[in-house]
Amino acid sequence: MLKEIIVLTHFQRNIKFILFLLVLLISSEVISQAHSPKTKHNLNAELKLHYGLLWSHHLELDRFQAHYPAFEFSIQKQTWGRHRWESEYAYPLIGVSVWYSGLGGFKELGSAIAVYPFINFPLVGDENQSLNFRLGLGVGYLTNHFDRLDNYKNFAIGSPFNVVGSLYFEYRRKWGKNLTLSAGLGLTHFSNGAIKTPNYGLNILTLNMGISAFLGRPNSKGSSKVMPELYPFEFDGKRYLEVNFAFSMGTKDMTQQLGDRFMVYLIYANLMKRVSYKSKVGIGLDLSYDGSDKAVMEWYGQPIESDWQVLRPGINIAYELMISRLSFLFQYGFHLAGEERKEGDMYQRLTLKFLFTKNIFANIVLNSHFGKAEYIAFGLGYKLDFIYKRKYKH
Repeated sequence: MLKEIIVLTHFQRNIKFILFLLVLLISSEVISQAHSPKTKHNLNAELKLHYGLLWSHHLELDRFQAHYPAFEFSIQKQTWGRHRWESEYAYPLIGVSVWYSGLGGFKELGSAIAVYPFINFPLVGDENQSLNFRLGLGVGYLTNHFDRLDNYKNFAIGSPFNVVGSLYFEYRRKWGKNLTLSAGLGLTHFSNGAIKTPNYGLNILTLNMGISAFLGRPNSKGSSKVMPELYPFEFDGKRYLEVNFAFSMGTKDMTQQLGDRFMVYLIYANLMKRVSYKSKVGIGLDLSYDGSDKAVMEWYGQPIESDWQVLRPGINIAYELMISRLSFLFQYGFHLAGEERKEGDMYQRLTLKFLFTKNIFANIVLNSHFGKAEYIAFGLGYKLDFIYKRKYKH
């Protein structure tokens, strides 16, 4: 009870600061309407207030159940059709957020701050209101993390710096020409991808409400006079098959369990077919080596004579969502061979890809088994296109 009172008191103090910022936002709306010219950037500032709880997906995290207020400030851009992908995705918001929470007031957890770029997709709606899905991915810092001597009660995360994922469904409604009100439900996730153990992660579920104001008179959606040009990495309507080859590597810290750190290597090849401007589907083959597999199996009394026994070929089905140079590759597959570990042979993989040129891309790979992160790997890849029909779509 005392802890909840302290958290609520801290929350009330921050409310005064929030109200002050709201006054500034509303004032900026009046000023921008009266004096600002239209700008091609369409920038606006948004302030969100969050209130929620910890989703304790492991029994060890139940002791951290409490109220979790959080605050978020964003600078974002309302797309209006300057590039072709913007109109294809119904003119989403893109921006960067700074998110802060005292994490329920627990000394063992400390506080958290995250900075992440995001994209906010309209799902349904019209010019005045919409239901949106927002996806963000960035970096977070925790003031307190696990330490076997000084902070052994923090079972959640073993590193100060972590990957942060933000997923929100929200309702947005215009209020006047420059202001927008929002309310939503979302999840903020902190994890280091087993780079440093323990790595149960933090999942914070929150309700939020917010207000945003344009920093100038915005261009209206779809106001582009000419259809934007296609860039070399964009879909031009040709029908083709695409083959991706990539190599990635990472590291797993298991010093708490096995007293060592292990390397992870992944090679994959995907055959993909472009089915629309946004989407590709296909199948893939991969070969992975996780240096910790051998040590873990020996721990469970399964002696391994050679590293070849833990070399794991796999097959998967794949879906790729394209957003200009950036894409998200989702794979679900199973291992065809290799000694079976406790987690089983099924795996899920999320890969973030970015095209530097028409053919060369960088990737960040998150590999998991039924929601449990196994490792994060970084690498480079190359793609080849095999056109089988050159007719353009109209």
